[in-house]
Amino acid sequence: MANYSVKVEGVSKVYNSAGLEVRALSDVSFSLKQGEFSAIVGPSGSGKSTLMHLLGTLDRPTSGEIYIDGAATSEMNDHELSIFRNKKLGFVFQAYNLVNGVDATMNVELPLMVSPMPPQERKRRAMVLLTELGLAERARLKPTQLSGGQQQRVAIARALVNNPSLVLADEPTGNLDTKSGDEVIKLLKGISRSQQVTMVIVTHNLDITRHCDRVIHIKDGRLDKEVLK
Repeated sequence: MANYSVKVEGVSKVYNSAGLEVRALSDVSFSLKQGEFSAIVGPSGSGKSTLMHLLGTLDRPTSGEIYIDGAATSEMNDHELSIFRNKKLGFVFQAYNLVNGVDATMNVELPLMVSPMPPQERKRRAMVLLTELGLAERARLKPTQLSGGQQQRVAIARALVNNPSLVLADEPTGNLDTKSGDEVIKLLKGISRSQQVTMVIVTHNLDITRHCDRVIHIKDGRLDKEVLK
C-alpha cells in the first residue's frame, strides 16, 4: 500500500431513483503512484464524474474501498472525512469556483480558515503560491478583474495551499481557450513533478491525455482500459 498514493479496489456505486436501481460504477480497480499525473476519461454518462466524487470523498462507494495515503476512506465517519479531505485533497474545477467578493489572496487562503493557523501565516502561504504561479502583482485583485487563465491559476493555488497528497481537477481547461488550457495543463504537470503531488484530471478532452503518465478509460461504469505512457 505504501507504494501508492491512491488505491481503488473493486469499487461500485449504485443509486436508487424512484425505486429503480441505477449502477453508475461496477467493480472498478486501479492504483496511482505518488506524483503520478493521470487522467480519467470517458464519454458523458460513463461514470467518470461519479468516480471523481468518490476519489474526492464527496460520496461513498456502495461496495469496494478507496485508499488514499494508505487510509481506508470508508472507515471514516463524516466528520473524520471532512478533516481528511481538507488536509489531504485539493480540488480544481472547470468553473474556478472562486469567491467574487474577496481578492485572489483571500481566495487561496480559504481552505486554511478552518485551521488554527495564524492569519499572517495563511497570507504568507497564499502569497508564496501566487508568486510561484506568476500572480504576485494580481494578488489584491478580485476574480472579476482577472482573465480566465489567471482565475484558474488562483484556483490551482487554492488547491495546493494545504500541501495535499492528491489533487483532483474536473475539466480544468473546459472554460479556457486552447493556449490558456495548454498552459494550465503544463503548469499542473510541473507541480505534480516538482512537489510529488498525485494529480487526476477528469476530462472528455483526449488531447489532454498526451501529457499524462496514466490514462484510465471508463465506459458504461466499468474500467474499459488503462494506458501507461
